[in-house]
Amino acid sequence: MQKKMLSLALFLFPGQHLGAWRLPDAIPEMDVGIEHYVRAAQLAEEAKLDAIFFEDQAALPRANDIAEGDTYGAAHPRSIHFDPMMVLPALAMHTKHLGLAATSTASFNEPYNLARRFASIDFISNGRAGWNLVTSFNENEAQNFGLDAHLEHGARYERASEFIDVVTGLWDSWEEDAVTRDKETGVYFDVEKMHFLRHEGKFFKVRGPLTMGRSPQGRPVIFQAGSSEPGRELAARTADVVFTLQTDIAESRAFRDDIRARAVRFGRDPDKIKILVGATPIVGTTDEEAQELRIRMRELIPEELAISHLMPHSGGVDFRTYDLNGPMPDLPETNAGKSHRSAIVALARSENLSILQTARRFAEGSYLKLVGAPATVADRMQAWREADACDGFLVVPTHYPTGVEDFTRRVVPELQRRGFFRTEYTGKHLRDHLGVTSYS
Repeated sequence: MQKKMLSLALFLFPGQHLGAWRLPDAIPEMDVGIEHYVRAAQLAEEAKLDAIFFEDQAALPRANDIAEGDTYGAAHPRSIHFDPMMVLPALAMHTKHLGLAATSTASFNEPYNLARRFASIDFISNGRAGWNLVTSFNENEAQNFGLDAHLEHGARYERASEFIDVVTGLWDSWEEDAVTRDKETGVYFDVEKMHFLRHEGKFFKVRGPLTMGRSPQGRPVIFQAGSSEPGRELAARTADVVFTLQTDIAESRAFRDDIRARAVRFGRDPDKIKILVGATPIVGTTDEEAQELRIRMRELIPEELAISHLMPHSGGVDFRTYDLNGPMPDLPETNAGKSHRSAIVALARSENLSILQTARRFAEGSYLKLVGAPATVADRMQAWREADACDGFLVVPTHYPTGVEDFTRRVVPELQRRGFFRTEYTGKHLRDHLGVTSYS
């Protein structure tokens, strides 16, 4: 029986765990230290991972509160980071195979600019670019782009749906052999193989084409995360890779089945869409050592920071007016990220946690925790894959460099030994690594 191979991407974001950056072996200066990003990418490539992936937020996590004198957000380690689009070219120069994916919001960009940037990265990296499409959940971002608040959730996804159609249309504006650069005839490109988009829609009017030929992948890989109804519809219609915050194996299998069924309805091959579960490995020499490390990192999260981090995802609830040792109240619907709100409620209810306990757990990162010795972590990853609960994992280390090294140099070799992950790259493009639809 053929084994079900895993897809693995490394999610590197400074301060993902709100306490781990304080460990003696952590290097928090990686937030704007390009040499650290380069080394992390090289570790990922050494382990033969599919891609390295970067989140982005164009605002401080708690900018409003800081402006009003609330110092909680000032301790937030996720406040300081690069524009990830600026990081990708540097990493492309220091790697040969690893996919390079970055988040860019459809809410505060224009399709033409974004399509050109990612096509450029695809050329620079020789076919390894990926775009994570988001609609933004940090309400503070809107105020950096001339708005008082985000568009309503449904409207954001409607705009994003048209946005991605424009972007892919622009990527397809040149046929593969359109640019000839023929010195003998003096013809630089075949006009018949260059196409104007001439898009006119509700949100955008874009003529096209892009100022370059067709990029190596044709279309850079499209990543997306979204658990709401419009989010799932958009992912099933357009995404190559879908991230999810599932922590229960049965619910994750149901999510995967749902996305695949929707993809069929859109005329797509469901096997060409990969579902990656966000997972944070906490690795020790033994299971007991790993559990001790988890507790030690959790204790490094300041109480005030844990609470303030939880609030933007809670629909406006000010937990400081509640008994923090009491139960989690019902959370209202939110115009921000709905998957995070659902994760908070599910965590609190499933384990009967207090507000403060929930906040500290959420401040560890809202991802599935894989805690144990390398074999234990590999056991759980293998079990999820064999149960068709996912196609792989978006691996979110707690800190750099040790968290990255523990996964790439201790867990991945165990997966390779079992035959569940590649030992060498076999294709040259990110689409090859992932086994998604080819457009080249």
